Amino acid sequence: MATAELRDALQSVLVNLLDLQLVGKQIHWNVVGPNFRDLHQNLDEIVDIARRGSDEIAERMRALHATPDGMAATVAKYSKIEQPINTEILTTNAVDMVVKALQTTVGVMREVHDPVDEADPTTADILHEYIAALEQQAWFISAETRKP
Repeated sequence: MATAELRDALQSVLVNLLDLQLVGKQIHWNVVGPNFRDLHQNLDEIVDIARRGSDEIAERMRALHATPDGMAATVAKYSKIEQPINTEILTTNAVDMVVKALQTTVGVMREVHDPVDEADPTTADILHEYIAALEQQAWFISAETRKP
């Protein structure tokens, strides 16, 4: 059974993974400019990872007898991800926005990792998987605009 601290930690991860999906799709639909197609497709990969992660975290919460809250109002209130503008977004700006959203999501996971690991190492293993996957995506996306 999940402690209140474990439940709250996982809820925080859930909220940010759900918002990462929304932010990823918002940028996906509105990105324009050089390397459009590659970025457009890579955004779908990020959304898929976030979707799988949010489902896995929510189901893990249920396995631990905690109730996940994925309601839009909850996501809007508690997400730490900066929201993109609601207009066309130049690919170079989109790269910066997506990398920041990925880093924010990973930051939440890293912030709660140690208490989660102490309470339930199995759940910490799930966090490891998504930290690695999202950090890899941040590397892929940031390489679009990095200079050697």
